[in-house]
Amino acid sequence: MTRTPKTAVVLLNWNGRHFLERFLPSLLRHTPAETADIIVADNASTDDSVAFLRQHYPQIRLIENDANYGFAEGYNRALRQVEADYYVLLNSDIEVGPHWVEPVIEMLEADPTAAAAQPKLRAFDRPTHFEYAGAAGGFIDRLGYPFCRGRLFGDVEADQGQYDTPCEIFWATGAALFVRADLYRKFGGLDDAFFAHMEEIDFCWRLKNFGYKILYCPASTVYHVGGGTLPKSSPRKTFLNFRNNLCLLYKNLTPGRFRRVFCARLVLDFVAALSFLASGGWPECAAVFKAYRAFFRMRREQRGKYGLLPRHAYVDGMYKGSIVWDYYVRRLRRFDLLSRDRFYKEDVKASTPSR
Repeated sequence: MTRTPKTAVVLLNWNGRHFLERFLPSLLRHTPAETADIIVADNASTDDSVAFLRQHYPQIRLIENDANYGFAEGYNRALRQVEADYYVLLNSDIEVGPHWVEPVIEMLEADPTAAAAQPKLRAFDRPTHFEYAGAAGGFIDRLGYPFCRGRLFGDVEADQGQYDTPCEIFWATGAALFVRADLYRKFGGLDDAFFAHMEEIDFCWRLKNFGYKILYCPASTVYHVGGGTLPKSSPRKTFLNFRNNLCLLYKNLTPGRFRRVFCARLVLDFVAALSFLASGGWPECAAVFKAYRAFFRMRREQRGKYGLLPRHAYVDGMYKGSIVWDYYVRRLRRFDLLSRDRFYKEDVKASTPSR
């Protein structure tokens, strides 16, 4: 008899009672007990999230962190207390549908070299379109700018079936991240120092540096609100995105390659800061410079973290070009307009799992 892998769906909550109230019913309805356990990890919420869960969902296991440790450390602390073969890190602002877990687990089970995967992400408020935070799988260019199949910068595509082929991607979104539990533990999980933002890109890059694949499964679709904790215009989000992006480059590129990328990023990030300032966003402009200062303070502890010293300047799936140049100068606004031969070793197609 084939053993059914044990899956744990873990929601990390911080002051998100309104999301729990709205989206837990569909999660419970479409995630039967024989498919996965549902767990809520609370990051010391100051609203009535915990009381709400205890009163209305006593059947759901609740893990209470003693402080707000952010997305990265909050999950790491919670997952140390969860026994499973697969973890599903699921944002609390996601609506799921029927059979959203099984196709992704089947895809991972079919390929022992696959460490993590994501479903298709559509926008909750515009369900005909992909969602910004993950769309149909994430990639990164040679200068460290992340983008997705279905989303380049702020341009989000309508889902017309153009990305319905399972494939290998560079990173899977943290909004709905399926990962082998043993590999999550073995390779250190999310980097606590990141707090939030880009920690999933860093983790997936680490897995790829150790020879594992990251997959996209279009047979599963979830709907994401997005921006539930920090709005896109938040200076705090700007700070975390710029600081963490520099950290993941420093950790995962060879020293020589990082120095070349860093010189280019200094110029581009300075232009980004000026654009914030020109549009009246002084706090966001200041956040860019604060991010650089914070990176220089923490960079020494980042190099060689998790025992990883990169040996290759590029990794399979990285985009050879500059997505900034292609988007703003060449005016390429859709992923499918990017030339496939500009990716290091063209995407590896995965087999479609049975339902």
